[in-house]
Amino acid sequence: MGKKLANLGFLVVISLILSHCANKGTASGGPKDVLPPVIVKSIPENFSLNFDSKEVVIYFDEYIKMKDLQKQLLISPYMDPEPEIIPVGSASKYIKIKILDTLQPNTTYAFNFGESIADNNEGNIFPYYKYVFSTGDYIDSLSVSGIVTDALNKNVDDRIAVLLFEVDSTFTDSIIYKHKPKYIANTDSVSGFSLENVKEGTYLLAALKEENPNYTFQPKTDKLGYRSQFITVPSDTAYVLKMFKESVDYKFKRGKQVSSSRIAFGYEGDGETMDIKLLSDVPEGFISTITKETNKDTLNYWFRPKLEVDSLVFALTHKQIIDTAVVKIKDFKPDSLEFKPLTSMLKLKESYKLSASIPLDSIDADKVRIMDKDSLFQRPTMVLDSFSNTVEFNFVKTEENTYTFEMFPGAFTDFYGHQNDTLNLKATTKLRSSYGDVRVEIRNGIFPLIVELVDAKGKVVESSLTKKASPVDFNEVTPGIYFLRVVFDTNRNGIYDSGNYLNKVQPERVSYALEPVEVRAGWDTIEEFILED
Repeated sequence: MGKKLANLGFLVVISLILSHCANKGTASGGPKDVLPPVIVKSIPENFSLNFDSKEVVIYFDEYIKMKDLQKQLLISPYMDPEPEIIPVGSASKYIKIKILDTLQPNTTYAFNFGESIADNNEGNIFPYYKYVFSTGDYIDSLSVSGIVTDALNKNVDDRIAVLLFEVDSTFTDSIIYKHKPKYIANTDSVSGFSLENVKEGTYLLAALKEENPNYTFQPKTDKLGYRSQFITVPSDTAYVLKMFKESVDYKFKRGKQVSSSRIAFGYEGDGETMDIKLLSDVPEGFISTITKETNKDTLNYWFRPKLEVDSLVFALTHKQIIDTAVVKIKDFKPDSLEFKPLTSMLKLKESYKLSASIPLDSIDADKVRIMDKDSLFQRPTMVLDSFSNTVEFNFVKTEENTYTFEMFPGAFTDFYGHQNDTLNLKATTKLRSSYGDVRVEIRNGIFPLIVELVDAKGKVVESSLTKKASPVDFNEVTPGIYFLRVVFDTNRNGIYDSGNYLNKVQPERVSYALEPVEVRAGWDTIEEFILED
């Protein structure tokens, strides 16, 4: 027993010695580097006057790397051609700026690197470093600041470019489409902006959210905010710019054959009222009709009988604009008659809608049968919308029910005389208590107003045009969190109207309630919306 204890003690001692030696030899590596790189010197020095160099070198105390330089770097005034900046993609202890543009006299230039500079090892960012110089004998120190909002949406896009265009002898309204601005800044995390090192003068103040950033306004893709009146610098005003997407002007795009007897005419803007007239000679008994294609800026021109021709000539008229289109005709397959329900879950206040792939000529109500889960027959009224080519079924619905729609052959006859096969479709309703009701009481309203409930993505889920100070009721609202907003329908056309830069029109005013609206199943919610003057 004593021998075993001695051996055990020996092993414990050896283990302690080995453990002590191992710990003694382990390197901790020291504390983690959390400090950003430090600038050692700049040649020429930052804030230099009478600058005439073609190259700037900025030295750091450690290796740095550049990240997202194209997105982060802002140069004011804009340089064309842009300077060359190295290194890109490799670590270095310096940044070199090669100036390729001819510098303007008596002008202050600023290179704002944003968050593009970080140390190579830990990625510690050197935030918002700015290199400034002047080609004159002083640094411009004036600034323009403010905030960017969205005219329609509650949330504002991030990284919006705020621009100043100098108003001089060369200025025209089209400058925003063709030329780069004098000064550029980006919005910060709370949508504020500050354009610095600006010289005294008169400017057009604008903001752009671009799909393809190049600091010129492309109306089809970009969002714009602008100050209607020119601003003067210096100024103590904090400016507010409202971003909006311009409504695209009407433009005919093209016509093309898509089936044996259907031609699709694409357009931009408000083309639903476009008149389509066939100019080519047609045989006696020729008939045509027009439908709007769902979710596309396209009108479909259907015709019968099939024409054995090489091409057809059309005149497209929209207000005072007339276009001519020559459409080549080939041997295409004909369309087939198909049906698609627009929803399978019905609210009690909703109609059941069915869309057809070919324009419908007639409906035989005697060949349509609707039956509920208790085998009780419903007597619907059916309305055909020829332009959208949808059939609307109106009938009395009850809670938590299932409805079977049976359309026998011949219930529908299409433009070409084809009839449907037997169709069997279903739709259901929920308990009324599965939804919530919302009553909105407007205070200080200037009518008419468009009152809307929108979801977190800005999609309108309920809307009502009100022309007087009376409660607005939204019934059978799906439970969820919504935002309440009001559109001031200034021109009384019943829709929200966006702005237009060339016409110097700002978007219609939109106000949001301060708090979101929580809709609960089976609950009635009353919201008081006090509008500011």
